[in-house]
Amino acid sequence: MGYKIIRLDGKEDKITSYYFENYSNTYDLLDKIYENLFCSDSGFEEITFYDIVENN
Repeated sequence: MGYKIIRLDGKEDKITSYYFENYSNTYDLLDKIYENLFCSDSGFEEITFYDIVENN
């Protein structure tokens, strides 16, 4: 069992190609991606949203 990141819009990109052994590492990557986005002045419509799913 492992984890992967998916885009909520169903598209694929570099981030969705990663595979993780544990949830913590997956979460850490998303945390790094989002930490600067929500402090910026960019609009929410320009942000790509991701989710973590189990990969059996």
